[in-house]
Amino acid sequence: MSFRVVIPARFGSSRLPGKPLLDICGKPMVVHVYERALQSAASDVVVATDDPRIEAVLRELGAPVVMTRADHPSGTDRLQEVAAHFGWAADDIVVNVQGDEPLIPPAVINQVAENLMQASAASIATLAEPIHSAEQLFNPNIVKLVRDASDHALYFSRAPMPWARDAFAQSREQLPPEALSLYLRHLGIYAYRVGFLHDYVSWPPALIERVEALEQLRALYQGVKIHVGVAAVELPPGVDTQADLDRVRVVMAAQLASRSV
Repeated sequence: MSFRVVIPARFGSSRLPGKPLLDICGKPMVVHVYERALQSAASDVVVATDDPRIEAVLRELGAPVVMTRADHPSGTDRLQEVAAHFGWAADDIVVNVQGDEPLIPPAVINQVAENLMQASAASIATLAEPIHSAEQLFNPNIVKLVRDASDHALYFSRAPMPWARDAFAQSREQLPPEALSLYLRHLGIYAYRVGFLHDYVSWPPALIERVEALEQLRALYQGVKIHVGVAAVELPPGVDTQADLDRVRVVMAAQLASRSV
């Protein structure tokens, strides 16, 4: 298995300014992400940033860093710049590991890369996990998806789907037992073929992408196949808020304490 990991890390964040450099148990968050990625089977791990402060921290570790433009609208665009910088081949596979995922399991990184290698018709692979409650299904902050018989995505949405017409006409308090296997929550980890990245940045945002505020819909709109696997291990939530950061600090401290026993 041969693939690369790119970690986009922006300094700017409306809710947590300087998020990649926030301390977690004595290390900046982005360093934890980098070290987790190194534990995967990736042949290379590169951090892509637009801020010299992040660059300086990683250079001290000897970590490969690419300074990218500051005006990229998404992490996908930043990945494309890195791929172009290194001249990676169109068939090469790149996994996008977010810089705010300090607890990401290396097994998940390997899984999404392996899935794309096996899914020859797909240009993207991503992961999902089962939805177990109506509260999750009706939460617009949780992205839902529906797959076809080949595990390719049919659609992603913030709306509840698929809509259980008869069951939800009676009650929306619980999921219909007969349809439980259909309800999936999208997890924000992707593997891409480099050729797709070059195509993606040439396409204008699709209307459905703008309406749903989901960039993966641009790919579906253009007819690109997205393979969706169910995550083999649980993917812990990333860090978006101070509460998330506090939670991760507690989890990380407990993990470090257990290793020292």
